[in-house]
Amino acid sequence: MPELAGRVALVTGAAGPMGLAAARALGDAGCAVALVDLAGERLDRAAASCANAHAFAADLAQLDALPALVQAVAGALGDVDILVNNAGVLSNAKSQATNATEWHRVLAINLDAAFFLARAAIPAMQQRRWGRIINTTSLAAKTGGLTAGTAYAVSKGALSALTFSLARELARDGITVNGIAPAYVRTPMVTEQLTEAQRQALLAAIPIGRFCEPEEFGHAVRFLAAPLAGFITGEILDLNGGLQMD
Repeated sequence: MPELAGRVALVTGAAGPMGLAAARALGDAGCAVALVDLAGERLDRAAASCANAHAFAADLAQLDALPALVQAVAGALGDVDILVNNAGVLSNAKSQATNATEWHRVLAINLDAAFFLARAAIPAMQQRRWGRIINTTSLAAKTGGLTAGTAYAVSKGALSALTFSLARELARDGITVNGIAPAYVRTPMVTEQLTEAQRQALLAAIPIGRFCEPEEFGHAVRFLAAPLAGFITGEILDLNGGLQMD
């Protein structure tokens, strides 16, 4: 029997390459998976391509609506056991080019939504004394952003701090909280939002000599969600090909 049979997972940013890879990995492990993303054909195609998947359209910037989203997933599939806060928006703007609108847009999706989704999912996890919260942080949280902008790097650093805070708070409830810090996964953020010169410079700096594949991210999510990962909490798992070693 798959190791996560009967569990319910909620994955945000699920129509993108990383979110879909995570959803597929959890579906293969036996989960019923709620794929959360903006409404549209991408979300419908993602749900159709993933085992035991169900599409839930939502705008995560609408923070007041997030508890109702978690309730809708629970009503359709059962209480959320595994929350993957993967949705994110990139900003390459450095401090002087970052206005208030850009700052709040990036923080709302990358940090605020993760907090309020976790807050809504935690009570049911506490009741069952089992849960997994997995946050997609970034190499930018440690480096200050090699190519990413100020708001993005700050949002991911704060998401790491949120990971540590929730991990300490919830450990005795049987809930683990961990992060995955990818660097340069083969997604549109790399293929479309970086120049060819930037891509080549990064490939030269990554010891493994290539970009991360979305499926490798999905594998890391499945690992942290597994029952045998229950003694790992408050950890940020680097997924960067050796670009940053610590």
